[in-house]
Amino acid sequence: MWIRPIPKAVSQQYPIITQSPPPYLRNSVKRTITKARLTAMEAAGSDSDGREFKNAQEMWREQIGDEGDDPKKIQWYREGVAYWEGVEASVDGVLGGFGQVNDADIKGSEAFLNSLLHERFGDGGRNQHLVALDCGSGIGRITKNLLIRYFNEVDLLEPVSHFLDSARENLSQEHFVASDVHKATNFYCVPLQEFTPEAGRYNVIWIQWCIGHLTDDDFISFFKRAKVGLKPGGFFILKENIARNGFVLDNEDRSITRSDLYFKDLFRQCGLHLYKMKDQKGLPEELFAVKMYALTTEVPKKVHKTRSKVQANRPGIIK
Repeated sequence: MWIRPIPKAVSQQYPIITQSPPPYLRNSVKRTITKARLTAMEAAGSDSDGREFKNAQEMWREQIGDEGDDPKKIQWYREGVAYWEGVEASVDGVLGGFGQVNDADIKGSEAFLNSLLHERFGDGGRNQHLVALDCGSGIGRITKNLLIRYFNEVDLLEPVSHFLDSARENLSQEHFVASDVHKATNFYCVPLQEFTPEAGRYNVIWIQWCIGHLTDDDFISFFKRAKVGLKPGGFFILKENIARNGFVLDNEDRSITRSDLYFKDLFRQCGLHLYKMKDQKGLPEELFAVKMYALTTEVPKKVHKTRSKVQANRPGIIK
């Protein structure tokens, strides 16, 4: 699912330490860095109407009430699904009118996935029966163009029924040349916040352009449940729009674009470890920056990452 173009969020600067400080400044620097980390989720944000919020807590309190008031939270999710129920089941539809980014998106995802499979499975998984879960699968765009070529089985998870019906048709033998050893297996019409995977089924759980629809509490709960679905050595890939700082709330489709620091704070609360991260290249300048995160349940020996340029908030899209 994709977030439509929205205004730039409020800019909030964090200190950047470029070299080791002298001894008499080290305690001060430590306090400064600690403060930056503590305020990652306390940074100011805005919504698609230009309204500013002091922090995420203020925004969530207004959207879903204190402690996740059930009626308000239910309404949040209903409105999100309702928005996408009115969108055409096509590549252009699920990409928010930016169907032209499909090729660049798949190319970037494939390079990232390829490197991870070789690092994590040695032979790239060629001698294993690999299984993936495509979360927020939409019409099966990522499964059809990428995952089904690398995994023997792919399960699709999507709460919008007409998208999932389209995915089932797109991936059927009549419309898609697959094989007995590379196929879409299960189609789950269930929202992320209600889904619990089969224990030990998946080598990779792929979550792209959909996690913005979850509240922070449900984000954490989802990943804690989803961990059980990973096989030994399995991992998550999260690919998402990135706000420069704080967050941007979309009032129409009920989603939130989080900053890199906001995500990393949530990963910590999920008990996940950042194994590798990479910026998506080749997207139009007017769109949000997009990052790919590989997350593991075990502590990695070292974090693999690419150097990314600081970018201003841009209008966003999400699958």
